[in-house]
Amino acid sequence: MANLFTDFWATVQQGPEDPILGVQDKFNADKDPKRVNLGVGAYRDENGKPWVLDSVLKAEDILQKKKLNKEYLPITGAADFTKLASELAYGKESKPIVEDRIAVAQSISGTGALRIATGFLSFHYTGPQVVYIPNPTWGNHIPIVEQTGMKSARYRYFDKKTVGLDFEGMKEDIEAAEPGSIILLHACAQNPTGIDPTKEQWKELSILLKQKQHLALFDMAYQGFASGDVSGDAFAVRHFVEQGHQIILCQSFAKNLGLYGERAGTFSMVCSSKEEKNRVLSQVKRVIRPLYSSPPLHGAQLVATILGTPELLELWLTEVKKMADRIIDMRSKLYDLLVKLETPGEWGHIKSQIGMFSFTGLTPEQVTALAEHAHVYMTMDGRISMAGLNDHNVQYFAESMSKAVKGELKAKSSL
Repeated sequence: MANLFTDFWATVQQGPEDPILGVQDKFNADKDPKRVNLGVGAYRDENGKPWVLDSVLKAEDILQKKKLNKEYLPITGAADFTKLASELAYGKESKPIVEDRIAVAQSISGTGALRIATGFLSFHYTGPQVVYIPNPTWGNHIPIVEQTGMKSARYRYFDKKTVGLDFEGMKEDIEAAEPGSIILLHACAQNPTGIDPTKEQWKELSILLKQKQHLALFDMAYQGFASGDVSGDAFAVRHFVEQGHQIILCQSFAKNLGLYGERAGTFSMVCSSKEEKNRVLSQVKRVIRPLYSSPPLHGAQLVATILGTPELLELWLTEVKKMADRIIDMRSKLYDLLVKLETPGEWGHIKSQIGMFSFTGLTPEQVTALAEHAHVYMTMDGRISMAGLNDHNVQYFAESMSKAVKGELKAKSSL
């Protein structure tokens, strides 16, 4: 008979390795000087180093001089932060903003916002308890949905033949979903594909979702980072709201302000009235309270200082464009090198995709071969973080990738 006092956890099995963080672990274990990490989605500068934005450093100085206390924030977070964040996402002149009918709460970045959203929906949504998620999508979407007891389903998004958007398949699957279903949409810089609908396609999707009475759940982690244009990257969100959709928005400042470890984000929902907003917020608080009670303070202070200080806001807008432009430049250089190296296939998607990630089209065998022979690391689906490329390693990566595609690098084992 087992000793229960010492064998409480004897039946716990080893969990699967995280597909993204596992790549980081393998990279860290590799000591080759040529190693390249294209797995984790964090911005790197021209020398492959983490970059703290000047706007963030200046905001830190301002906060230091104020000598603020470290008291708990309210359950829904810092009011100045949530107000400025909402205005950035929806636009200052957005009708729900002007009419004060957006229920907004600070979140632990985008992941926390999604967890608040799914928690609220699981208790209060009277439509189908199914969230339709693009295929492929960010790996955390499905567990966030399913751990709240709701179901997840997939809609077509990526066309392997064209390495582009399967827009007709996407529309067919959304059309076929039960009326009133929840449709998760990446607002811009879709992760992992880097493929976004055009403005005209977004308009079609708005009409389709309205006809089917679906609820739009937007995940916006890259506003400004995708194209360098903060307003342009918010087009889908703002258009849906203008067309009368009562969307849910999950917003993150990890990427566009480089605040990865500060965990600053918001959950927000467009309501039909101020009174409804207040009722919704009363229930949002009940979701947040048992999760973490009160959100982190410092990241919210940094974002509010930057967005609320005209000269810092202008500096940040310049910096976020600089980040976006560097990635766009890397896309062009990688494409040109692959063509010059006569790499089999058509590589135009490298340039047409947008944001931090590119879905290269590499097979798992080619990905494994690149890690084993060239010390190049990426996720098994062939997704690369363009931020990991720079003028010092793009030539080496292009040559290695070309060899893998040509079959000159053969995998010895699976990663």
